[in-house]
Amino acid sequence: MPAQSSRKPGRPLPACTDGPPPPAAATGLRADARRNRDRILEAAREAFTIHGIDVPITTIARRAGVGAATLYRHFPTRASLVTEAFAAQMASCVAALDDALADPDPWRGLCSVIEKVCAMQATDRGFTAAFLSQFPDAVDHERDRTRAERGLAQPVQRAKDTGQLRADFHPADVTLLLLANSGVVGESQQVSLAASRRLAAYLLQSFRSGHTEPLPPPAPLGLQHIHQPPPTH
Repeated sequence: MPAQSSRKPGRPLPACTDGPPPPAAATGLRADARRNRDRILEAAREAFTIHGIDVPITTIARRAGVGAATLYRHFPTRASLVTEAFAAQMASCVAALDDALADPDPWRGLCSVIEKVCAMQATDRGFTAAFLSQFPDAVDHERDRTRAERGLAQPVQRAKDTGQLRADFHPADVTLLLLANSGVVGESQQVSLAASRRLAAYLLQSFRSGHTEPLPPPAPLGLQHIHQPPPTH
């Protein structure tokens, strides 16, 4: 049975693609300074989505039509720019986890949050990398990322407690799924999203209880492993 067959249509995540509202830090700025700040954030979101969060700051400044000095006046560190650029997306995607936990059907809630995270990974490189990165000067960002990481284990346990999820499933298997999903990203957004949805459906079916063949032990994986570079020798 396809994993989605028991699910009701879910509420979309518009804020995972829409830009965030004007940040509180922008209040009190002159009109021209506020416009510069808004252009920088828009350019940063676009550049991060296309190239990832390691795109050169000078590229973002050029895209925004401002000088690097202007960008640094508003955002003195890369972390502050990444955090501000994805503030609303982060809040909305943490809310998606809350929605999954509030769903009275644990299996449907687990499928929902996994499908949404996979879709974000397939369509927005920048947000996924930001979500999984650790910035020492981005306290709120790190708090939300840590909360989401720990929270992913809760829908897993709920589905397992109700007998809907295979007993040998481990929370690290979510990271394994996301590592596999990252391999389908790279084509156009449309192709990446279609491939991601099919991969997630295949894996969710294998996660469901009823599969009795034992699995090898789980790998010691956390969300931070998804964007780590391979070790050099």
